[in-house]
Amino acid sequence: MSEPRCDLRKVVTVVDEVLLELGSPVAVPVRRAAAAAVIRNPWAGRGFVTDLQPEVEQIAPGLARLLTGRVSEALGGTDRIESFGKAAIVGLDGEIEHGSALIHTPFFGNLFRELAEGTSIIVFSDDRLPAGEPLTVPLWHKTAAATRSHYQTCHIRIPDAPRADEIVVVAAGASGPRPNARIGDRRTDPVVRLADSEKLEKTL
Repeated sequence: MSEPRCDLRKVVTVVDEVLLELGSPVAVPVRRAAAAAVIRNPWAGRGFVTDLQPEVEQIAPGLARLLTGRVSEALGGTDRIESFGKAAIVGLDGEIEHGSALIHTPFFGNLFRELAEGTSIIVFSDDRLPAGEPLTVPLWHKTAAATRSHYQTCHIRIPDAPRADEIVVVAAGASGPRPNARIGDRRTDPVVRLADSEKLEKTL
């Protein structure tokens, strides 16, 4: 796999696997993984840049391929990716728009979705933070975004990133639902209207 066309300082992959929840075995052990690329912000030191597109086209596709590959490897293969999400953390000398440019355009999002064999819009988070601050990355089902059991999060924290002139770009995935998910879904929900909820509240 070719390296992305950017100043890539490091790649960090974080994996966790939940086996017990409040002492009860997890019915479906789930592995969650977040892969993060720490790159130099290509717009750093240039003031307000009106057109971000040239750098996006150059950098984002390579990041999508690199990070999706790392997530797939961590979860045991592309077919093990059931949920996905994306994120960006911009260092203090950059704009949040710089991170958004790298993850919210087709040059990253479309490739991540295709490589992960998904069809859903990819849920996301982004922020501007100093080095070492954590970011929560939301996840949902890669082909059925409304599947409630797969609403969950994973977390990424890199102690020395992003530096002020860097961006951290993240792709994340999970191999299954939340631990012991059991709140039903839209097929089994009762019909609840505002008037019904107000009557219920009066009885409590």
